[in-house]
Amino acid sequence: MQNLTLAKLIIAVAMLGVAGVLLGHFIFQRNDVSDKAFFYDLSKQKLFTGPRTSVPPIKGIDDAQEDAVRAVVISTNGTPEAKASWTIAYLEMYSSELKRQMEAAQATGSSPSMGRALAQSQRLVRRLGDSQWFPLSSPEGEQIVTEWARPGPNGTVPVVCAP
Repeated sequence: MQNLTLAKLIIAVAMLGVAGVLLGHFIFQRNDVSDKAFFYDLSKQKLFTGPRTSVPPIKGIDDAQEDAVRAVVISTNGTPEAKASWTIAYLEMYSSELKRQMEAAQATGSSPSMGRALAQSQRLVRRLGDSQWFPLSSPEGEQIVTEWARPGPNGTVPVVCAP
């Protein structure tokens, strides 16, 4: 009888220890958003990372001109850790007016004066191989930003990757 009570006590203490470790892992787990984003230098045709708060277009790799745009990078096999599966789903930049307002809003902590609907028409997107930019609010823009999310041949849905 004493052995049974001792065994129960040992099991309870072990379970309490496991619960403590899991709780500690949960509490100290870092789920913060990356402070970096992917950008694509149009003249150098290279992907690089920059501050997430940068408003595209930004200065590119060579810093000569503002010819780098945000790149939405996806993992085609659904595993962001597998860098070999990374591809650029689409590119994004802002009109000069929206860029000016976004940067002013960041500097002052206020909201851009441009309304949301108008701002969506000032966000421009395109595929990597395309030459024409489309407003995000257009049918073409909506197709560009959603078409990558379809399951691939193996049924796996791609996922967005962070640097």
